[in-house]
Amino acid sequence: MDAELSERFHDLVGALDYSMFVVTTAHGGRRAGCLVGFAAQCSIDPPRFMIWLSKKNHTYEVARHATTLAVHTLTTAERELASLFGSHTGDEEDKFTRCAWRPGPDGVPLLEDSPALFTGEVLDRHDTGDHVGFLVRPTSAVVRREARPQLTFQDVRDFEPGHAA
Repeated sequence: MDAELSERFHDLVGALDYSMFVVTTAHGGRRAGCLVGFAAQCSIDPPRFMIWLSKKNHTYEVARHATTLAVHTLTTAERELASLFGSHTGDEEDKFTRCAWRPGPDGVPLLEDSPALFTGEVLDRHDTGDHVGFLVRPTSAVVRREARPQLTFQDVRDFEPGHAA
């Protein structure tokens, strides 16, 4: 892609507004979580969801061997939680010491302050460039309260990322 097209494309997608999630996982006694903007339902029947994790991210390093991921919704009231998982890296600190959570399936941390979440079995992984897509089959879902107004990309674009993308 030439530089001018690349710049126009980045301007275009930078203006989009999509939901942000915190994704958590665990494997081999390690736990991890990060703020994710690349995620979408990708099938209705059977239900499937895809989450893309940056290859540079600590969460990716744990998730690449994990069998379960948890996807947590966020509202604008959870901006501080989003900042914890978006502006800090698990390479340098244990983010879970700074938030309320409990262990879920396969030891995956389930964040207590998330309005809703689901866990899912990792069915497949797809290398898509600098991110890897994790295809998950939902295995549980919890709705604690309505997740509105949703926290979106435009709400967090001022965060300093824990890792470059």
